[in-house]
Amino acid sequence: MKSYLSARQIRSVKVTAAQWRRRVIFLAGGIAVGAAAVVLAQVSDWAQIAFSAALAKSRYASFVITPLGFALSVFLTIRYFPNSQGSGIPQAIAARQLTDHEARGRLVSMRIAIGKGLLTVLGLLCGASVGREGPTVQVGASIMFAIGRMSPRRQPGLILAGAAAGVAAAFNTPLAGIVFGIEEMSRAFEARTSGLIIATVIAAGLTSLALLGNYTYFGTSATMLKNGVDWLAIPLCGVAGGLAGGLFSRLVITVARGVPGVAGRAIRQHPVAFAFACGLAVAACGLASGDTIYGTGYSQVKQALETGTPMAQGFAPLKFLATLLSTISGLPGGIFAPSLAVGAGLGGDIAPLFPHAPLAAILLLGMVSYFAGVVQAPITAFVIVTEMTDNHAMVVPLMAASLIAYATSRLICHEGIYHALAKGFLAQAAAVTVPDRHQGDVGP
Repeated sequence: MKSYLSARQIRSVKVTAAQWRRRVIFLAGGIAVGAAAVVLAQVSDWAQIAFSAALAKSRYASFVITPLGFALSVFLTIRYFPNSQGSGIPQAIAARQLTDHEARGRLVSMRIAIGKGLLTVLGLLCGASVGREGPTVQVGASIMFAIGRMSPRRQPGLILAGAAAGVAAAFNTPLAGIVFGIEEMSRAFEARTSGLIIATVIAAGLTSLALLGNYTYFGTSATMLKNGVDWLAIPLCGVAGGLAGGLFSRLVITVARGVPGVAGRAIRQHPVAFAFACGLAVAACGLASGDTIYGTGYSQVKQALETGTPMAQGFAPLKFLATLLSTISGLPGGIFAPSLAVGAGLGGDIAPLFPHAPLAAILLLGMVSYFAGVVQAPITAFVIVTEMTDNHAMVVPLMAASLIAYATSRLICHEGIYHALAKGFLAQAAAVTVPDRHQGDVGP
């Protein structure tokens, strides 16, 4: 009996040690993700300031810097950091679904995390209409994957936690990070790892707070819809945002899967030249917009929300086009912040129809509608906009607009952009794995 109890105690100690090791991995990973998000945020801001300084010397500098920067970024992506292109969220989703350790490592790794960060900054340095939040998700997933390499069974949970922590730390929106992890990354609530995921998000959020202090991404807004007529802006913004967001997703997915005909072959055979052409077109959009469509669009949106000043005429369509060109070019960069900027511009175009409504309220409706239309994650959309503006008076209108936009977007694009793009990475992984197995069967 004594030896039996001793063996049971030993097993209990091993189980307890494993549980604490798992907790330490998640918490340490959360701290690392939070620190990485802060570094990427700071360097990204410096890159946008540097590009603005170049434009201050000559507005036409973008016609040299932007196309060359696009071409260089895509060349480096293909040559040195494959699978780091685009947002990075589809790669994290695909990595969770894969079961092969090496296949996951080709989508989330420290090499990709480093390349993702550097090339995202390069994109902002040359004026690309991209964000840093999507890349932070892939960086976070990569960090958690690297930390947890010794625990293969926990890799899906680690990748999910890293992605959620990346969103939380990038925007200082912990609740949105958790919702994003459930709604978009996993499409389900995982009871076994939910506590550890929340702990990881908290660790990342506290690290960001310790380094940057407490803040709301777009400042604090107490705006709200007042009279009954103003509430008609909810369905109008929802439908307009859903249509525009669905169109954006449909176009990106179409290009990613391969445009048919001569144009498609040219894009596939000459990706660097295609990126150069996209950069040239983005520079033209920048010139037409008065240099307002470059980068994340953060400063334009924040100024409009805080001052109630209408956004520049034509901002929404030009920002839409610049973001589309930046995304399909193949350079690393996210669509979170640019989508919110496009939505704010869309709201600004709708605002004159409601002259008695606060402009900021219509801007928020446009932001949540277009964002929900693009990502087709309505809960994440209204939670993230609410947290980014610390505005709880608009929760119900934002919820309604987000759901209307989601339903409208589905009429144009039948699948969410991130999951649709993730299928491409899964197919690529399958194509690599199958030949490897065949080689193993016939080899010595």
